[in-house]
Amino acid sequence: MYYYQFHIGDYRAATNHLSNDEDLAYRRLLDMYYDTEKPISLDTEWVSRRLRLASETVLSVLKDFFILQDDGWFHPKCDSIIAQYHANSAKNRENGKGGGRPKKTQWVSDGLPSGTDLEPDGKATNNHKPITNNQEPVLKEKTQRATRLPNDWRPTDRMLAFCESERPDLNPLEVADTFRDYWVSVPGQKATKTNWEATWRNWVRSQRKAPQRIIGSVKTQNELIAAELIAELKNA
Repeated sequence: MYYYQFHIGDYRAATNHLSNDEDLAYRRLLDMYYDTEKPISLDTEWVSRRLRLASETVLSVLKDFFILQDDGWFHPKCDSIIAQYHANSAKNRENGKGGGRPKKTQWVSDGLPSGTDLEPDGKATNNHKPITNNQEPVLKEKTQRATRLPNDWRPTDRMLAFCESERPDLNPLEVADTFRDYWVSVPGQKATKTNWEATWRNWVRSQRKAPQRIIGSVKTQNELIAAELIAELKNA
């Protein structure tokens, strides 16, 4: 953990019976517990050297506030706070994946007055003009975020129809495969677009004309050539 809350009143009430050295030992043991997120080692000498305190003092505090188990000295309250810390971190990561924190309309009151909680004092000023029915609130336009093309992207029916009508010489599915492979592999900001359908239309328009396919098998072509030669010999 990077930090933890310290409640002065609760701590003072729980440690009034400690000497100065014991109080210092308890604070350092708490720091060690939260920093490592592990129970205190059973090697009291090793712990004492790192806390720079006498082993008798450290052991006395451990027996007073911690629970001895086979794999170390445990502190139930510390374990609870560490678990809550990781739960909040996981929630923040999920919020980040979903586009950040909740919108401002989704707030929870903390009991403190905010700017919207204040009531008018009834004094009219030149800076506060009454709103009439003709005055509508001005809404800010949302700026569309640029995104990358998903790895599993597939063209919509409208995209395929556009390709068929705009470039009947192309195979829409083959164009879509090339489009996806290209944009998925492009690194950085260049691969982010605000309107992928418009990007698709420009991509279709810029495609080179597909070469004409040779119709028929090689055997059929040879037969046609032979027929033409025979016709020429007959006319000769």
